[in-house]
Amino acid sequence: MRSTLFIALAGVAVLAACSKTEPAAEPVRAVRTLTVANGAAGGTREYAAEIRARTESKLGFRVGGKITRRTANVGDTVKAGQVLAQLDPQDLKLAQESARAALAAAQTNLELANADYKRYKDLRDQGFISSAELERRDTALKSAQAQFDQARAQAGVQGNQAAYAALVADSNGVITGVDAEPGMVVAAGTSVVRLAQDGPRDVVFSVPEDHVSDLRALARKPGALKVRLWGSNDAVSASIREVAAAADAATRTFQIKADIGELPARLGQTATVLIELPQQSNVVRLPLSAVTELQGRTSVWLVDKNAQGVLSVKPQPIQVAGADGNTVVVAAGLAPGQVVVTAGVHVLSPGQQVKMYIEPTAQNGNPAAMAPAASAASR
Repeated sequence: MRSTLFIALAGVAVLAACSKTEPAAEPVRAVRTLTVANGAAGGTREYAAEIRARTESKLGFRVGGKITRRTANVGDTVKAGQVLAQLDPQDLKLAQESARAALAAAQTNLELANADYKRYKDLRDQGFISSAELERRDTALKSAQAQFDQARAQAGVQGNQAAYAALVADSNGVITGVDAEPGMVVAAGTSVVRLAQDGPRDVVFSVPEDHVSDLRALARKPGALKVRLWGSNDAVSASIREVAAAADAATRTFQIKADIGELPARLGQTATVLIELPQQSNVVRLPLSAVTELQGRTSVWLVDKNAQGVLSVKPQPIQVAGADGNTVVVAAGLAPGQVVVTAGVHVLSPGQQVKMYIEPTAQNGNPAAMAPAASAASR
């Protein structure tokens, strides 16, 4: 009984192995399409920007020492000559007093040398001493005069350094940063505060390297840019003042500075820079959804109809000239009249059969027309 059951099961297994399962037919996908047509391309480039002061200085003490107090904070408006921070002046005052004492000693020595020279000159005129002795007194007088000049200059230096114990603003402006606090011992030149000076303002933005040449050409045209401040719908004219000679080491972009004059904008306020692009005729524009990458090349899918009327797709490499909003400008690879797939390009394969997408029935009961290959109307 068992052997009979085993033989029956083996036969069923052999029959199952011999039968082949037919693969499921690949579904015919519905695609949206666009008929290629020549049009015009132009538009506007927009860059995110920031408002900065034309001149922003890092202010520090001209001598080293310990900071005893700082009166300026971030956001403070300061006037020229206003004290921003103070060093401990004790050592500087002692050095100034020492220089004054050295100056007094040099002055006394000079007066003595001058009196000796006059006395020896009278003796020389009376013939009591030789000319060589008078020359020695003249040399001593000149040496005393040089020592006095040196001491007077040193006293002036020490007086200046004593005054450098107070850090003062050299112009009107706004404090934009603080780099040192009271109690710190700083060296000469160490930044204590950052001051954005009053005056003209710049709008600063960065561009990729393929846009630098266009910006350099616009630098010779006053008012070539438009700037729109955040929260405002009005655009003002601006002129390019500076184009960076080298790319930023981190972002590999080039910094551009444009003059906006006395525009009442807050420091650090965001803005948008607008650049009008020249109009180009006889160009092809496609939506971004139509472009894909196949085997490392930018491509689109073309719809092809065979003699039996069956629709299929094939890849077509293209060359992109740039972007204009949500569309791309095609420089080469397409000809007017070709039909391009504009949606679902990532699920297609070469030779795959497709059909035109049919819009769903409208709510009023009137069926929507079949979506034909639409014309690429220029914007």
